[in-house]
Amino acid sequence: MSLTPAQFSQWLTLAVAGQPGVKPVLLDVREPWEFQIASVAPDDSFELVRMPMRSVPARFPELDRQRPIACLCHHGARSAQVVQFLLQQGYDNVVNVHGGIHAWSQQRDASVPTY
Repeated sequence: MSLTPAQFSQWLTLAVAGQPGVKPVLLDVREPWEFQIASVAPDDSFELVRMPMRSVPARFPELDRQRPIACLCHHGARSAQVVQFLLQQGYDNVVNVHGGIHAWSQQRDASVPTY
């Protein structure tokens, strides 16, 4: 499943309503140099976790299977692969942010640089 950055707030609302007291995760799977260029602003409604795609196979156990996870990359391709990987590992509440941080800048926060 995927959602656009414009749908992210609605996803957060539904995720919290379905699991009160559980904070959703925005999993940014871009490379560290990409984080330096552009990043989602921290927000109390979700936890921002940075885990470059290449590190996910070793680090995915750090992610709580009970928490809703939205995966983000530059345009949405790498994050879609991470979603599929996590689903194969038994995570069942995982979505892809279609369009990635580029679309995030266009649809949610114009202060986020595009690259």
